[in-house]
Amino acid sequence: MAHDRPQRVGQLIQEELGRLVTKGFKDPRIGFVTFTGVKVSPDLRQAVVYWSMFGADEAQRNETAAGLKAATGFMKREIGSALSLRYVPDLRFVYDEAIDRGDRIDRLLRQVKEEEAARTSDDEAPGVPGGENES
Repeated sequence: MAHDRPQRVGQLIQEELGRLVTKGFKDPRIGFVTFTGVKVSPDLRQAVVYWSMFGADEAQRNETAAGLKAATGFMKREIGSALSLRYVPDLRFVYDEAIDRGDRIDRLLRQVKEEEAARTSDDEAPGVPGGENES
């Protein structure tokens, strides 16, 4: 049963980080961030925190990454006091590109659907067999 403890601790850390985001950070570089997952090492010493920002460009992501790195100590203190862990894992923030990939796929699918609709409407133009010339 000890093998799922890192997963449970990761879930608790993710929830606490979500609460911290809703309270807001003093660092203006940290905008609207979503923490998408936390993976904690088996010894509970390291935690990789995956985050994303919807609609952010490369410059905004870099600024937010710098802000998160600067706020790591604050977040560790808050997590430690909220979760009463003997040892609070070191936090490492990694940008999660899954939302960006999903958004790109969605845009491509919409584009294909629009092209398909345009092609279909061109095929149904006047003068096409099945129209007024049939007797």
